Amino acid sequence: MTPPTTPLVRDRLRAEVTDAAARTADLLSTLPAPADRNPEQQTRATAAHGHARAARRRLLDARADQLCRDIVGESPQRRSLADLSYRLADLVPGLTPNRAEMERERGRRQAAKEGFEIDQGIAYSALLRSGAGGDLLRSQRLPTDEARSRLPEFQRTGVVEMPVVSVRRTDGVAEITVANQRYLNAEDEPLGEQLEVAVDLALLDPGVRVGVVRGAVMEHPRYAGRRVFSSGINLTLLCAGQIPFLGFVMQREMGYLSKIQRGLWDPRQEVDPTARGGKPWVAVVDGFAIGGGMQLMLTFDYVIGLDTAYFTLPAAREGIVPGAANLRLGRLLGPRLARQVLLGGRRIAARDPVAALLCDVVVAEDGVDDAVDDAVHAMDNPAVVANRHMLTAFEETEDQFRGYLAEFAEVQVQRLYSRDVLHRLEQQWMQRQR
Repeated sequence: MTPPTTPLVRDRLRAEVTDAAARTADLLSTLPAPADRNPEQQTRATAAHGHARAARRRLLDARADQLCRDIVGESPQRRSLADLSYRLADLVPGLTPNRAEMERERGRRQAAKEGFEIDQGIAYSALLRSGAGGDLLRSQRLPTDEARSRLPEFQRTGVVEMPVVSVRRTDGVAEITVANQRYLNAEDEPLGEQLEVAVDLALLDPGVRVGVVRGAVMEHPRYAGRRVFSSGINLTLLCAGQIPFLGFVMQREMGYLSKIQRGLWDPRQEVDPTARGGKPWVAVVDGFAIGGGMQLMLTFDYVIGLDTAYFTLPAAREGIVPGAANLRLGRLLGPRLARQVLLGGRRIAARDPVAALLCDVVVAEDGVDDAVDDAVHAMDNPAVVANRHMLTAFEETEDQFRGYLAEFAEVQVQRLYSRDVLHRLEQQWMQRQR
């Protein structure tokens, strides 16, 4: 435990952060854009960032707990991780990038960015490790404002249509369909935001007892007329710098993936056990569950795989970490096989016998409807809700998940700005330009 600091020390640490950030900003204003710097200029920029980050770490070591409490507050409304980061920048100028700095970054391709997201990763790593980290984690399981506003419509009509995600309620079942047609259901920020709204609606509506997620029929020439589950993170947009670290990478882990697994957070849960447990979820995996798609699959209670489907986590080949799969996959596959998938990129076909560790049932295409009916019938049981709560609560405790995310926040953001990943993305960018 970090020893308490005096007000004088806290003021000094705060001043060091703000001064180091200002000095870094002054230096950067005299240099060309990151992609245009020569080696000497890049060395100077790197040294300035390093000095400022050392000051940020000293302050976070002393003040992360209180800062976390200050930004989360007592509000019953969910504020996004990006918005909370901007509140942190207001409390301590220079601790995290402000909105204007991030807007400038957003206009650059990944390999041409300054790397301000690294400072967000450093901050969130410390916040999650702090004594108030649990409050931060639970705050992201509150319903989004958009879901609250759409709930009356959903309860009245049973249908909500969004650009790439739709949700339809039928006989107590919320069927969520993902249709990111342009990118074969690859995950990006808009898809993540819409999927979270759909998950919120299913969890908020008392008329929904079971949730089902499936990919839509594709229009892409290569898969026209066929459904696919998910092709993982949208590498095209990552290359273009349009996959935000907080807005997508961290938000999906703490937002809709956590909500599927643990349900919405309701303060009544602390005194009312009947408010715990969320709702059961069924996934139908057509085609493939690649990367983020397989990560999503790991959060479901019941998985139906088509006999032509396959599952893979190519993140190591891409140079990044596959979300919380490193935390969860070993429980399903065992440590040796999990390493083959995570470190070696092993692909598991639905027809492979080991797929039985990932899927509850593997069926031909003409057997999907019956399999969904069977799954819903099995999951639509009050005892299932209680038992899934007990499984999740002690199979993967909240503190264990929080500790993983605290480490992930910094490791993943460092990978996203590492030389090998940026070099690979820059090559892809140049190929697309040609």
